[in-house]
Amino acid sequence: MSRLPFHYAFRNLGRGRVRLIASLVGSTLVVLLVLASGGFVRGMQHTLTQREPLHANVMILGTGSEEGVERSQIDAAVEGIAAASIRGLKQRAGVVYASSEIHAALPLRLEAEDEADLPAVLRGVRPVALLVHPEVEITAGRMPRSGADELMVGSLAATRLGVPAERVAIGQALWFDDRPWTIVGQFSAPHTVMDAEIWVPLTDLQIATRRESTISCVVVTLDDAGFADVDLFAKSRLDLEITAIREAAYYASIASFYAPIRIMVLVTAALIALGGIFGGLNTMYAAFASRVREVGMLQALGYTRGAIVVSLVEESIFASACGALLAVAIGLALLDGIAVRFSMGAFALVLDPPVLLAGVGGGLVLGFVGAIPPAIRCLRLPIAEALRAS
Repeated sequence: MSRLPFHYAFRNLGRGRVRLIASLVGSTLVVLLVLASGGFVRGMQHTLTQREPLHANVMILGTGSEEGVERSQIDAAVEGIAAASIRGLKQRAGVVYASSEIHAALPLRLEAEDEADLPAVLRGVRPVALLVHPEVEITAGRMPRSGADELMVGSLAATRLGVPAERVAIGQALWFDDRPWTIVGQFSAPHTVMDAEIWVPLTDLQIATRRESTISCVVVTLDDAGFADVDLFAKSRLDLEITAIREAAYYASIASFYAPIRIMVLVTAALIALGGIFGGLNTMYAAFASRVREVGMLQALGYTRGAIVVSLVEESIFASACGALLAVAIGLALLDGIAVRFSMGAFALVLDPPVLLAGVGGGLVLGFVGAIPPAIRCLRLPIAEALRAS
């Protein structure tokens, strides 16, 4: 006899509401975990892996500081020397795409009398930084003016500081260097570390950090020039003690530093998913054990064991698929875009198509693997003994 019709498996789902609810809840929780883990890894990857627009940027920083630009100190005159010495840097209206910057991790305070320091990542910049970093878009307000104790915050700065978003709204003030700095602008730089930074005029941050004659790095954008030209410049100016590194390579090295964390997250998710599978096995064992007589009757009617197993697996996969789709809807509504703080700043969970497919695929695997062992055990009994089962 041929296989059982699909509507038989579908109709059986309604025969045990408790079992159906348990299957839906279990698969939904497992898929949500997969989505959260995948979104975490994808969000961190997107933030630390610079994409196409930044591939033409090269960082000139201090020798030996390739793994941490915050530790770099180079002469403030490097920008002018590099712009005059390297042919083929990108220009617009006579402005060379060369941005002197200070990268500093400094403690801030919401009020002068506060005792708790808030960890912040500050970047001292000049207006040319908006040309060198095209991902940055001012979404409200304006660039801070030099000498006016003003600053501009990224869209994830509140998460990095651990304060409500309204506390970094335009017009609010943050304290550092024993004086208030007024927030005059907000910017967005999606999927980059800059999104969690606070930008300050370069000269103001030089004064605040007592490093008037030095900067952290110079970021240049290539046009006709190649990386070899910048590298040759750095190697030929031994007196400046500088080195050149592609901006993409710099952030890729940082991403590799966090690789163990991403692996740990994935392994944790896999272990918990394995626990979900065992939970599903218990549910299916209990469900199929009460249907031994039904299975024996189907065999007596001529249905093969293979056809019965397929029907039971269809039933399990259908329930898990419903739970997976429910989890996707919940994940897109509640998890996508949630900001997470880490030492480099903050990033947002990313539930893109690969992550969603992984979640749905995990739900289907859960339904398949969770149904096979109970179905086989249910079919072990001889037909006569199965028909006598209570």
